[in-house]
Amino acid sequence: MPLVTTGELVTRAAAAHSAVPSFNIITLEHVEAVVAGAEAAEAPVVLQVSENAVKFRYGRLLPLARAALAVAERAVVEVALHLDHVQSDDLLRQAADAGFSSVMYDAARLPYERNLAATRAAADWAHAQGLWIEAELGQVGGKAGQPALDAHAPGARTDPDQARAFVADSGVDALAVAVGSTHAMTTRTAALDHTLLKRLSAALDVPLVLHGSSGVPDDELVAAVAGGISKVNVGTALNIAMTGAIRDFLAAHPEAVDSRKYLGVGREAMVQAVTGIIRTLN
Repeated sequence: MPLVTTGELVTRAAAAHSAVPSFNIITLEHVEAVVAGAEAAEAPVVLQVSENAVKFRYGRLLPLARAALAVAERAVVEVALHLDHVQSDDLLRQAADAGFSSVMYDAARLPYERNLAATRAAADWAHAQGLWIEAELGQVGGKAGQPALDAHAPGARTDPDQARAFVADSGVDALAVAVGSTHAMTTRTAALDHTLLKRLSAALDVPLVLHGSSGVPDDELVAAVAGGISKVNVGTALNIAMTGAIRDFLAAHPEAVDSRKYLGVGREAMVQAVTGIIRTLN
């Protein structure tokens, strides 16, 4: 099936009050597992490559991007490619030529005015290339002289009034909001601020994105989508599934040396995780 754009999937989901599942990929096994899981759930999906994943691949974007493109083009469900958590302007400018339809530009670590200026410049460039762009805003400005919190630091929250101004002034197409989730959680214990999420949804006219969803329980994810989230990012949950399955396999088969054996087990565990998450969102 031909590739679709992230913007198309997210816009459609927002109109239907649903959410697009977006999974971070690191290896070819991740790519194959995400697409297979989406096919099993009969749902569209976004494949995301983060800047950290590019660093892991010796700083080269194209090998993983081309693998993702090859798998996506043969999928029987709609698949989009998204470049995630980009802080490097050099990497940002590789997105269009590498086959991505969208990018998440991450300047949320910066004080508000610098975040806004950097994001505005990134949005202008992305739109000139036909790319859909997502940004992120957490608690900014700090208190009592303290530095701003990163959007996923414990206690970080997105202010609706500031978010409205940020979206208007930056020109982004979607906003990732801080409502209680945290990246890299290995337990599903995050409690989201649903009252704040409803305020953000009412204040903004662009789709909202939830990062750090691996640590969010199923009922909280369902409530988040009902509250206005239109794109749900998942990464760590796949690594937990893959690593756990491989660890168990090698413990049971200490003589194993054929990497296809344990990678296959790890890939299948990720397929099951993807399918389960998508069915929860649907």
